[in-house]
Amino acid sequence: MASTIQKSLKELIKFIVYIILEVVIFFFLTKVLGGIELPNLKTAFLVIAILSLINALLWPLIGYFSLRFVVITLGFGTFLIDGILLYFISLFIPGIQIEGISLFSIPLLIGLISSFLSLVLNIDDDNSYYQNVLEKEMKVIYKNNTDKEGFIFLEIDGLSYNTLKKALDRGDMPTLSKWIEKGDHKLTRWETDLSSQTSSSQAGILHGNNSNIPAFRWLEKENDNRIISSNGRENSEIIERRISNGKGLLSNKGASRSNLFSGDAEDHILTFSNLTQSKSIGTTSWYYLYSKPYVVTRIVILFLFDMLMELISRIRQLFNNTQPRLKWRGIAYYVARAGTNVGMREATTYTIIGDIFAGQYNAIYATYIGYDEIAHHSGVEDYDAFYALRQIDKQFRRIEKATEKAQRKYNLIILSDHGQSNGFTFKQKYGMTLNDLVSEMLPDNISIHSILHSNDDYFRKKYSLGDYVEEKVDNTKERIDTKVDNTRERIENTKERIDTKVDNTRERIENTKERIDTKVDNAKERIDIHPMERLSNIRDSSKVSEYMEKLRLDNRFFNGDESFTDKLNNISTDLDLDIKFSNKTTVSEETAQAMVLSSGNLGLIYFTDWSNRMTYEQIEDAFPGLLKALSHHDGIGFVMVKSSIYETVVLSKDSVLYLETGHCTGEKFYEKYGEHIIEKLRRTDQFAHVPDILVNSEYDVENDEVYAFEELIGNHGGAGGNQQYPFILYPSNWELDEEIFGAENVHKFFKAEMEKSWKGK
Repeated sequence: MASTIQKSLKELIKFIVYIILEVVIFFFLTKVLGGIELPNLKTAFLVIAILSLINALLWPLIGYFSLRFVVITLGFGTFLIDGILLYFISLFIPGIQIEGISLFSIPLLIGLISSFLSLVLNIDDDNSYYQNVLEKEMKVIYKNNTDKEGFIFLEIDGLSYNTLKKALDRGDMPTLSKWIEKGDHKLTRWETDLSSQTSSSQAGILHGNNSNIPAFRWLEKENDNRIISSNGRENSEIIERRISNGKGLLSNKGASRSNLFSGDAEDHILTFSNLTQSKSIGTTSWYYLYSKPYVVTRIVILFLFDMLMELISRIRQLFNNTQPRLKWRGIAYYVARAGTNVGMREATTYTIIGDIFAGQYNAIYATYIGYDEIAHHSGVEDYDAFYALRQIDKQFRRIEKATEKAQRKYNLIILSDHGQSNGFTFKQKYGMTLNDLVSEMLPDNISIHSILHSNDDYFRKKYSLGDYVEEKVDNTKERIDTKVDNTRERIENTKERIDTKVDNTRERIENTKERIDTKVDNAKERIDIHPMERLSNIRDSSKVSEYMEKLRLDNRFFNGDESFTDKLNNISTDLDLDIKFSNKTTVSEETAQAMVLSSGNLGLIYFTDWSNRMTYEQIEDAFPGLLKALSHHDGIGFVMVKSSIYETVVLSKDSVLYLETGHCTGEKFYEKYGEHIIEKLRRTDQFAHVPDILVNSEYDVENDEVYAFEELIGNHGGAGGNQQYPFILYPSNWELDEEIFGAENVHKFFKAEMEKSWKGK
């Protein structure tokens, strides 16, 4: 009892101090800035008091009917509404004059002062008058009669299991620590697929299907060499249409908040795959966010403070000579960081709390992306990264408190979609980009184009592809036109070709066949064939079965400096077999094109003048030494390429992993990438848009570092280190016997537990 009285007295004193400071600061700022005439402090007090009273009585109603206008104006419409109210107040208080732009700026000033003082004095916004009114109001509007348990999935984008453990030990996430210590929740890690990034993982978790998503961005040869980027608005819609079967994680009356995909939810806010749908703007789920007149100014202040934190971070890392670090993060990143770490975070939390009070959704999935953005640029376990986690933990506490007042029981599940691995960038470590390395091994007259820019999930969508170089191919120009669509650059690749029609459905560029020149010399048959076109016929011939069998066991095929054709002929001579290959090709070096894309430390190389996935033999014949240069580079961990002879092989230095059989010659380089690495590579190898050459950077086990092909310190997208080990914090009564492998299996785990809870209800 005494403690309750003491707490109430403390809150009363805090409120009195708040009122006094608000009036005094408002009065003196208006004297300096103008905009409104206030004769004295008493008048200033009357303005603040009456406006606060009107807002308290009318704002829930005003906010409800003006919701669409407020949403379209990103919340700043609230100040115009308050300006109108302020104008009517001025008509009844002598000495006040306000008009023009001040009808907007003065309410904005009041909101900034109010929000600033609330933050400084640590006034609990979630126990405010407005929340108590709204809580009761939403329970009346959305009267909930179901006895189903609700499920709230809260994703921390990019947080690895190991980094979470460190944050818990440091005391940065007290809410999660409390859940674990009380025994309410259990913590486990899970392992991602090869593509350890958001689009692949969220597709698997939300839709139970992440097939044919080889990376953050990829190229589709059969679609005019179109580049698909996972965080592009149009592209995310395309991807969701491909992966959805209508039975996603949120298909049973669910809600999606700040995600890449919807999970087949009926209601979605800030969900990229549905961002253009008008329903997203008109949904009443925005109501809680804008149910308070000054919530926008609170976000603005936190936004500006986060930009200041970024400035301090840059200075701190410079003076401490933090390594590795990005020497230049750019001006735009100030906004990108604050937008994800504050803007998206606050909007997500407010809407979830509103959903909880309404109680109408059976399942809610939301993503907090601030940590991922900061870890990319400051480092996975930098001070700033743990700062972001502390702020996210506060959101979980706010959501937990809301569930305690909810009409139905909610289960809280915290998870991440992937982790992040730290390290110098490939360019910092070796003085060149992946594009530079590829360029060194290709003829000068071959145009090589790359997208090696930041994989900033959701928020920043800068590709900076540049103009595609125009090359003449039989007097036909090949072009890629860059289109700008509102908030991002869309890259639409359109190539005009003169091709040979096959099956009357599409035009292809195929390597023309060399005719078999049969010569009889001393009763022996000599065969002159083109290796890329006749290899399948040779393989099926019983006459050369001995050759093929011995060839498969001969590691010289992948090593040495000879051209591909010479290697085949030398082995043929050594084995005393009378088979000869020619070295002609119909794809000219002058017209060949290459595209180099990146997804963290995973690189994808496509040769766009070949309509299908190139084989090892084709690449070696067209670009001798390229694969050897890649696989032997110190910064490259392994290279995957399909072979006409050996099926798919994975090359690393002088070692060769035959993916089909799992046999490896040389060192078992792949073991440091995890026990499931072969399974991951096999699965990716079956995807429709797997690149001609898939490249994964080296993983330095001793220093726990990978080298991103993008200019990012913390990175993810391939194999190596923490990036492939995210976590799940789940209710203790759930059944999980072993570590989960693959995002699709996370979906199955969640779906099974929800259906078990809802069975018969």
